Amino acid sequence: MELSSKVQRLQEKRSGGMPDWLFIFWAGGTALLSYSLVYALRKPFTAAEFAGMQIWGMDYKIAVSIVQLLGYVFAKLLGIKYISELRPEGRLKFIIGSAALSELSLLAFGLFPAPYNIFALFFNGLSLGCMWGVIFSFLEGRRTTDILASIMGVSMALSSGIAKSLGLYVLHELHVSEFWMPALIGAIAFPLLSFTGWMMTKFPRPTAADIASRTERVTLNGAQRWNLFYKFMPLLIMLFAANLLLTVQRDIKEDFIVCIIDVSKVSSWAFAYVDTIATFVLLCIFALLATTYDHLKVLCFLLILSIGGMGTLSFIGGNFSQLNLPLEVWLFLQSFCLDIAYLSFQTIFFERFIACFKVKGNVGFFIITIDFIGYVGTLALLLFKEFFASHIHWTDFYNQMSLYIGMVCCVAFVGSLIYIIRAKRRSTKPEPTKMEKKEEIEEKNIYLTTTAI
Repeated sequence: MELSSKVQRLQEKRSGGMPDWLFIFWAGGTALLSYSLVYALRKPFTAAEFAGMQIWGMDYKIAVSIVQLLGYVFAKLLGIKYISELRPEGRLKFIIGSAALSELSLLAFGLFPAPYNIFALFFNGLSLGCMWGVIFSFLEGRRTTDILASIMGVSMALSSGIAKSLGLYVLHELHVSEFWMPALIGAIAFPLLSFTGWMMTKFPRPTAADIASRTERVTLNGAQRWNLFYKFMPLLIMLFAANLLLTVQRDIKEDFIVCIIDVSKVSSWAFAYVDTIATFVLLCIFALLATTYDHLKVLCFLLILSIGGMGTLSFIGGNFSQLNLPLEVWLFLQSFCLDIAYLSFQTIFFERFIACFKVKGNVGFFIITIDFIGYVGTLALLLFKEFFASHIHWTDFYNQMSLYIGMVCCVAFVGSLIYIIRAKRRSTKPEPTKMEKKEEIEEKNIYLTTTAI
């Protein structure tokens, strides 16, 4: 009893005596704001249409998206190694340096004449490609990580809508040009992100209770990364493939929504309004999952939710004309169905996967890998759309994507669900006793002898 009290006092000292609810409010809120500011540095240009502009025979906005995405994909590739090995003391320097490079690239985008200014956005994508993994590394490996990750994760849904609405507001109300609008928004976001990055360095380290609940998180070298992949290869192939399609679908929706629908029929703030509602619902669902410590149940529930979301998306895509949904309802369903699957893997899923199977590693490795694969897919699709399907209207193109991507993702998630259940059963099967092992060897010898005869 005395030993237990000493351990409890030690844990309280390490966490500063801070109650869980207060830490969740502080850490979750700071992470949410931090990644929202990353979106403010990266996504406002999606509110611009650049109507009628072309470069080298390509639509200017597609060219801008491709160039930024090239930088983003290159950052993801580097991040597979960098994020897996990043130590805590290097996180703040990375955040400030990345944010500074991002804003400088936006200033160059406004300063240099079109079409040469598009190359500035390569460095914008390059500077921000690893930010999710770095910010998430402040949160993982804790008993409260589920709710913290949920709060941070829904910032993707919330911030995406706000970034577009803010971009439309600056364009239409402040009458700032499409080229200077991103730099104006980024100038506000940069110092705020540097401050929130410093705030995250003040988070207390995971306690002994955290480590006991979720396993200690460690860096991974190259050999360890390959060994981890080989150990769970069937599952990871299915999940990586599904996340490639999820990322493609979500990125096309985020970057080209002003081409898919007629934005003149909705308010500039409709995106923020719709995404806020979707965000609130997702946060409630993820918060409920944080109340259970059965990691297998959480993994299964997340996969079932993802199957439901992508199945709904496929149905809407295949029956778009017949359903004739109101625009706001369509926007909500697109955001909710995509994000319930996409954010599951960006937040809770791999956190619980590591804890469920006692994996020696960190969440950053999984997230940066699925991001790299996913954005390579987005890049390939943009090139395909421009050079082989430019005659297809964005609305029809997007709905066809929804139909087929939804179907393939459902199959991958069902396969993943079956694999995880079976893998967990194998891992929890009790080890045979010495006597059982001896009997098994004797039975094999008898079988071999009989076969030989």
